[in-house]
Amino acid sequence: MATKVYIVYYSMYGHVAKLAEQIQKGAASVEGVEAKLWQVPETLPEEVLGKLGAPPKRDVPIIAPHELDEADGLIFGFPTRYGMMCAQFKAFFDSTGGLWRTQKLAGKPAGIFFSTGSQGGGQETTALTAITQLAHHGMIFVPIGYTFGAGMFEMEEVKGGSPYGAGTYAGDGTRQPSELELEQAFHQGKYMAGIAKKFKGSA
Repeated sequence: MATKVYIVYYSMYGHVAKLAEQIQKGAASVEGVEAKLWQVPETLPEEVLGKLGAPPKRDVPIIAPHELDEADGLIFGFPTRYGMMCAQFKAFFDSTGGLWRTQKLAGKPAGIFFSTGSQGGGQETTALTAITQLAHHGMIFVPIGYTFGAGMFEMEEVKGGSPYGAGTYAGDGTRQPSELELEQAFHQGKYMAGIAKKFKGSA
């Protein structure tokens, strides 16, 4: 039976969505792994999104909290708001109380990826503060560490991401994820899929 890896994200301007797509490709490249993309519900009305200049959402299904339980591994992605996960994703986590009461997510491996506006905008604080959500559910946080190799030490170009997970810088919104950032996202998906597969095999 296939190991299921769910990539669950929120993306307002598409930066996190692009990372999510690469993470899915990376996870799906592992034999015996089924990788699926999900979005969390939007909390802002269309009128507000229009004023913010947000493009239409991608054609990716909206996940319900109980569907998290179906996954063998989870990778959560979100943009940063003041050094923490955005309100839309926090609202989704706040809706998982039923899973918390029954500890349905306990023991599941989980990773994190993110987008910030600037280099000091929370590439690490966003991950660190998000870990509390995983801890209360009993999930096992799986960072990528330095498994991406030389790409982790790149100094000649701007690159998001950290040992906590893949990342990108959006700048004023016009900057898109670089090839190196997309490669790191692919790597995270592949790495996480391997971990989830091991967990399932040893269960």
